[in-house]
Amino acid sequence: MRLVFDGRFIQRHPDGITKFSLGLIRELRKLTQLTVLVDSEFQKELIGDGVEFFATRKATSLLEPLTSLTLNRLGADVVFSPMQTTSGLLKKYKLVLTIHDLIYYRHRTPPAQFNPLIRGIWWLYHSSFWPQRLVLKSADAVVTVSKTSKRQIEAAKLTQRPIWVIPNASDLKILDQQPRNKQLLYMGSFIGYKNVETLISGMAELPDYQLVLLSKITPRRKQQLEKLIPEGASVSFAGGVSEDEYVRLLSSSFALVSASKDEGFGIPALEAIAQGTPAVLSDLEIFREVAADGALFFDPEDPHSFASQIRALEEPGVWNQIASAGKRQAGNYSWSVSAQKLLGLLKSL
Repeated sequence: MRLVFDGRFIQRHPDGITKFSLGLIRELRKLTQLTVLVDSEFQKELIGDGVEFFATRKATSLLEPLTSLTLNRLGADVVFSPMQTTSGLLKKYKLVLTIHDLIYYRHRTPPAQFNPLIRGIWWLYHSSFWPQRLVLKSADAVVTVSKTSKRQIEAAKLTQRPIWVIPNASDLKILDQQPRNKQLLYMGSFIGYKNVETLISGMAELPDYQLVLLSKITPRRKQQLEKLIPEGASVSFAGGVSEDEYVRLLSSSFALVSASKDEGFGIPALEAIAQGTPAVLSDLEIFREVAADGALFFDPEDPHSFASQIRALEEPGVWNQIASAGKRQAGNYSWSVSAQKLLGLLKSL
């Protein structure tokens, strides 16, 4: 079997798709021979040894529909794409496409890294379900990352193909338990539905804590949020952190927090509970699936509800109970297990 993994969606600065791709590639190459499509040298560097590389056009090229002809000539038997845009036109191979979530149908803001033309196509693509249904007809199977997303895909009737759940995992190193400070960490973007405003407002009731917003932020957005900081509250902007800094902060902070109104998976929540750090999260179906008993949940529209759950963690024994449950829950997510499940699907085709 010539198995081809489309690695062209790997970004220099890792996002969720990049982590998903790298996590699976690094485990799949231990199990089978693997050819990886790339369009940049940095992708080869991030992936490392142990695979065969095949360079081709960018996945965002207007000529992407012709990539299927390249894959035919390559002799691909099965092609796995961590996205849904890898071409299946006139294919002679089995094709597995991935839909991580349906969040862009609810919030149609295109990824900032795309050029204006691609951003426009992206917006139009997500303005209706029919383009997605058409694209998925070329797939022989569809992958998603959670039971929540699978249910949503089925409800939207996007495909009649089999849907497999291949979850994300955390590949951060686990540090020994550190003394805990009174920092609350937020990792994620600052676009509207992430609802960072509720976290900032809730800090009015938590003057003894510091909210640390870890991600990179534009000067304009920072100014908007700074105006919302209540008097007496401690809120800081890290402006981006390295992976080592992130792990150190996760292992020494009181909790990871998110008031997001919508999520596709919630990788930071999984990364936190894997470190034994409780999460305090908005009450979303996907957060309950991923974090389970490793988190406390609150109404994302209510800053007081957020602050109350932080105080609940202070009750005798509660922090340790949530931290232990979180580590057990994180143990259910493994790139090794996900790769074995994915390989079983690919072989079955």
